[in-house]
Amino acid sequence: MGRRVLVTGLGSFWGGRLAQALEQDPDVDVVIGLDTTEPQVRLERTEYVRSDENYSILSRIVSATKVDTIVHTFLVVDSTRTTGRRLHEINVIGTMNLFAAASTAGSTVRTVVVKSSALVYGSSPRDPRWFSETDTRRNPARTQIERSLLEVEGYVRDFAIDNPHVDVALLRYSNVLGPKLSTPFSKSLRLPAVPSVFGFDPQLQLVHEDDVVRSLLFCINDGASGIFNVGGDGLLPWSEIARICGKPTIPLPFVGTNLAAEPLRRFGVDIPPELLVLLRYGRGIDNRRLKDAGFTYRYTTAGAAEAFIRAVRLRNTIGDRSDEYRYHEGVERFFRHSPAVVRDE
Repeated sequence: MGRRVLVTGLGSFWGGRLAQALEQDPDVDVVIGLDTTEPQVRLERTEYVRSDENYSILSRIVSATKVDTIVHTFLVVDSTRTTGRRLHEINVIGTMNLFAAASTAGSTVRTVVVKSSALVYGSSPRDPRWFSETDTRRNPARTQIERSLLEVEGYVRDFAIDNPHVDVALLRYSNVLGPKLSTPFSKSLRLPAVPSVFGFDPQLQLVHEDDVVRSLLFCINDGASGIFNVGGDGLLPWSEIARICGKPTIPLPFVGTNLAAEPLRRFGVDIPPELLVLLRYGRGIDNRRLKDAGFTYRYTTAGAAEAFIRAVRLRNTIGDRSDEYRYHEGVERFFRHSPAVVRDE
């Protein structure tokens, strides 16, 4: 019998992309996706289950489907996406329920992969050039999203200690760029002039969206366990990343930076406080542990920036030709289960 995988956050960018990749793996027999929202991408054999934000239904799903792998992609790492109360429900309560479901008596779960963020390290003038997985942040967490991610990591560590028979991987990602992903970071690089903070030119690290999905698959298939930093090789100054994208920088004042960033909302860019801090002090994470486990990156930091802007320019030239997909439960049920549908042998 092949792998049976449950993906949280199926309606998110990462949950949908991962489910698509899992569907192409002949060693995966079953893919189940949970979310409060419907899938945003076309899926052939992934079963979608609607859930609440804290995944209270998760224990029943795990027990009924006998999944052996859970991939938690639903952690919110962008504070502009939701309110503080909802953030706590999703990140903290949802993760608690996930581990409660995975640790019940008779659980078939043997692999858990959690997608987190390098936000747990923070960003300050006291930081090392590179954070290793064993390093801790030099200053207390400033924002609610950082505090929630640190709390989540505490639950991950406790679960791994209490369940030594389960392979548990926690992946901390640097800033992600890619042709399809839309974040405050990528939106900033699409502006006519890229915002910066006056007097600062931080060293930043990027990871391409394809390497994010590939690293999740790597931990699922190779049984890699532990904490892993995920970021492309090299650091680049923010001004150099803007130059690669063919954009000038426009400095925001050092004092009152949050207020000065408000006008950018008219262009659809809401810069969260954790990104404004990063645009002062930068951050680098040591990616050698995942490479030592056997993972190979396709993109460096510079390569991720170059691939991103090539895709943006191509889309601006020829337009976005991807077919818009909208999930319809009745239609999906028909195509999956109706005997009238002719299926390939």
